[in-house]
Amino acid sequence: MTAFARAARRLSSMHSPRAWIAICAVLAAAALVVPLSNAFAPAGSTLHFPDYLVPILGKFMCFAMVALALDLVWGYAGILSLGHGLFFALGGYAMGMYLMRSIRGEGVYRSDLPDFMVFLDWKALPWYWHGFQVFWFAVAMAIVVPGVVAFFFGYFAFRSRVRGVYLSIVTQALTFAAMLLFFQNATGFGGNNGLTDYKRILGYSLHEPSMRLTLYVVSVLVLFVMYVGCRFIVTSRMGRVVTAIRDAELKVRFCGYETNHYKLFVWTLSAMLCGIAGALYVPQVGIINPSEMQPSNSIEMAIWVALGGRGSLFGGILGAWVINGAKSWLTVALPSAWLYVLGALFVAMTLFAPDGLIGIGTALRARFGRRQP
Repeated sequence: MTAFARAARRLSSMHSPRAWIAICAVLAAAALVVPLSNAFAPAGSTLHFPDYLVPILGKFMCFAMVALALDLVWGYAGILSLGHGLFFALGGYAMGMYLMRSIRGEGVYRSDLPDFMVFLDWKALPWYWHGFQVFWFAVAMAIVVPGVVAFFFGYFAFRSRVRGVYLSIVTQALTFAAMLLFFQNATGFGGNNGLTDYKRILGYSLHEPSMRLTLYVVSVLVLFVMYVGCRFIVTSRMGRVVTAIRDAELKVRFCGYETNHYKLFVWTLSAMLCGIAGALYVPQVGIINPSEMQPSNSIEMAIWVALGGRGSLFGGILGAWVINGAKSWLTVALPSAWLYVLGALFVAMTLFAPDGLIGIGTALRARFGRRQP
């Protein structure tokens, strides 16, 4: 057996939860080593990681969280959502409201109201903005609000037996309606400009390299914890029931399981994970506006999972990293060709690697694994 064939066999045989958790732990450690070198290497040193790349990598970690959440609900429960951008944006708005409240009295108008409210002649702070001056309240709302929206939507959708492509269309309609609502100035979320001009979080400046590095490290650790938690769920007895629902829901229902309860749990949990990702995304990017809810963003999230390999958890993470890394490079090198490259990549993976990047190991094993040394 050649070295290449042995490597293919090892890659395709690592299906145990412990193996994948070990892989993610190694990747998390590798992701932390390079930026953390900045704490010991002075600026200008060869070992110093460029400060401008830290928030970009942090953004990729947040996208990986979204892909992980979508893979949980699509890859294992068989629910293709084209509206997860809504839950991501709701978490981002919750954190953005805190960041806006933390600089009250320091804006252009020196008012306790955010600048956009003063400009629009608001006389008082809306009731739903109260409490967001407290960081932990904003964090809680970044998790609870997407979870509540997902719970009520999922309750009525699953109870009505909406499934398949019809459910996907409804989720897309939901996020499109929310986008139109948030575009309105009367809703009190900044209209099409959204929320921006953040200065500090927990009293620390967001423009300091040390704070950007801290947010990146937190994003890496949260992603790892999310992965371990999702891996625990999908390998548990409940995870096996959810997978059975994906493959044959009627048979599972006939066996006495209330399938709607399982789907609703996974659906709501996935939305809450997206809210956490959005809350970490906003302070690193510096803005949140309704464009994050546009349907094309949610479709792109599904492409991350499909390209990486749905039903594997790590595949979604890998797909988010690969696509967004390519996007960041190609939008600078070949800005007019990015969408064509994305389309060609998606078509090629669908034709030649339907199980995604994560399934290439299995394909290599089928090609070389049966050869004897």
